[in-house]
Amino acid sequence: MGMQGKVVVITGASRGIGAAAAREFAAAGAKLALLARSGGEIAALADELGPEAMALPCDVAEWTSVRGAVAAVVARFGRIDVMVNNAGVIEPIARLADAEAGDFGRAVDINLKGVFHGMKAVIPQMRAQGAGTVITVSSGAAVNPLEGWGGYCSSKAGALMLTRVADVEERPNGLRVLGLSPGTVATGMQVTIRASGVNAVSRLDPSAHIPAEWAAKALVWMCGAAADPWLGADVSLREERVRRAVGLIA
Repeated sequence: MGMQGKVVVITGASRGIGAAAAREFAAAGAKLALLARSGGEIAALADELGPEAMALPCDVAEWTSVRGAVAAVVARFGRIDVMVNNAGVIEPIARLADAEAGDFGRAVDINLKGVFHGMKAVIPQMRAQGAGTVITVSSGAAVNPLEGWGGYCSSKAGALMLTRVADVEERPNGLRVLGLSPGTVATGMQVTIRASGVNAVSRLDPSAHIPAEWAAKALVWMCGAAADPWLGADVSLREERVRRAVGLIA
C-alpha cells in the first residue's frame, strides 16, 4: 500500500516489530518518527532510513515524554497520519502471588498507560486534520489467560478495551482505530519467554513464530480501507484470510 508523504509515529521503534514496521512504512514512502527509550538505536535506524525519518527518545510510560515527542513531530512534519502504539514489555513473568508489585506496575505503565498516552497525544491533532489512523499492537494474551503472564495479559486486555473505546469516541470524527494481534513473533521477547520456561508459549518451537516483517506488512495494510471491517477490534494474523489479504500467503 502506498504511504507516500504520510507521517507515521511508531513507539518501541528500536527493535522487533517496531523497527521492522519503520522499514516497511519507509519503503512505502512514509515520513517516520521513531520513538523509544533506546536513543542510540533509533538514531541509527533513522540514519538508515534517510532524511525523512526522525528519532525521538521517549518513555511511553511518562505522559510528558509522549506529549513532547508528538509535539516535536507536528513541529517538523505539520501533521500525524498514523500512530502505531507498539511499545510493550512481557516482564514480569511470574505467578501473581510471586510477582513484584513494582514490576507489575511497570508493565501496566508501558503496555496500558503507554497506549493511552499515545492516543491522548495524537487524537486532537488527527481530529483537527479530520483523519488519522491509530493502531495498537495487541496480543492473543488480551483475551487468553496464561500462567505467569498476569501483568502482560491484564495490561493487553486493557489496551484492547482502549482501542474499542477510542473507536466509539473517534470514528464520528473521521479517525480509524484498530489493533493488530500478530501471534507469536520472532523477536527478543520470545527469547525472554523461552528462557522463562513458564506456560506453553515458552515451549513452542522457534519455527512456529512468524517473522517481524509479517507484522510490519500487516500494519501498513491496516492503514487502508481494506482493514475497515476491523475498526474497533484486533486484526489477527493467526487467521489465514488475514494473511492472504495482507499478501503474506497466496
